[in-house]
Amino acid sequence: MQTLKQKLNDYGKKKEPIFFVIDFEAKNHYIAPLDALDSDIHFSFGNPKNVYYDKKIPHTYHPIELETYKKAFNKVQEEIKKGNTYLINLTFPSKLEIGYTLKEIYDYTDARFKLYFKDKFVCFTPERFVEIKDDLIYTYPMKGTIEASIPNAEEKILNDKKEMAEHVMVVDLLRNDLSMVSKKVRVEKFRYIEKIKAGERELLQVSSKIKGELDATWHERLGDILTTMLPAGSITGAPKKSTTEIIKEVEGYERGFFSGIFGVYDGRSLDSAVMIRYIEKTPDGLVYKSGGGITIDSKCESEYLEMCEKVYVPFF
Repeated sequence: MQTLKQKLNDYGKKKEPIFFVIDFEAKNHYIAPLDALDSDIHFSFGNPKNVYYDKKIPHTYHPIELETYKKAFNKVQEEIKKGNTYLINLTFPSKLEIGYTLKEIYDYTDARFKLYFKDKFVCFTPERFVEIKDDLIYTYPMKGTIEASIPNAEEKILNDKKEMAEHVMVVDLLRNDLSMVSKKVRVEKFRYIEKIKAGERELLQVSSKIKGELDATWHERLGDILTTMLPAGSITGAPKKSTTEIIKEVEGYERGFFSGIFGVYDGRSLDSAVMIRYIEKTPDGLVYKSGGGITIDSKCESEYLEMCEKVYVPFF
């Protein structure tokens, strides 16, 4: 039985266009030729419309209790003090009540990257993972969020020492990841601001752009490139291996496809996205999985609030 890496390499060698979805631990995946895609899969890559209804979309959510979150947060702080991690993305599921099906949520949401997958989950993510074009590979770590309505929001987020440290750690991690699959890696753009819609709110998010060079035979190594870089550094932490093990221990639930990736390879180029802003159907109803980066300077209540604030449905 072929591994995920082998399947992707084989498609790359043939330069056959495919669509792929890979879960957080790279244990489960879906890969299919673009011309044979299952009818219950829909995706969209491109620029968001940024047009919104005036009406409020009714939905409520029920996050885990603060005390439960605090236990996991304190455990993370212990691991940081031991030197086992210095940045970790801590996430949890929140129960979601909304009067729409997953397909309707897909149809009515507005985002740079969207995916509806077999009536199992939907995501509407602003975060690109890896892009390959003209024998160049790019990744775009996104770390740091603030409400655009806050006075001097851009200045505050860019000058926040905790946010700066977290972003630098992720950029360093992804520079290292790119260096394992490409050469002449460099940060092309550091800590720039992007505006995104979060339901009725507008957020500023801080991103960077990192570039590496590939040889012309990169197609044959498509599987090697992607699996080497997984899981995505922005939703794990650093160092990646030990931090991923800590995540499994402290979160206490299966992320599944949440924080995995999905993408398109068209035989010439590749584009992919990180599966955040994610709603999943479970036997007990819908859940919305969200979280944020934890460092030694993080405050529990602030991080809990950030996790809650990321539960939104950006209808247009």
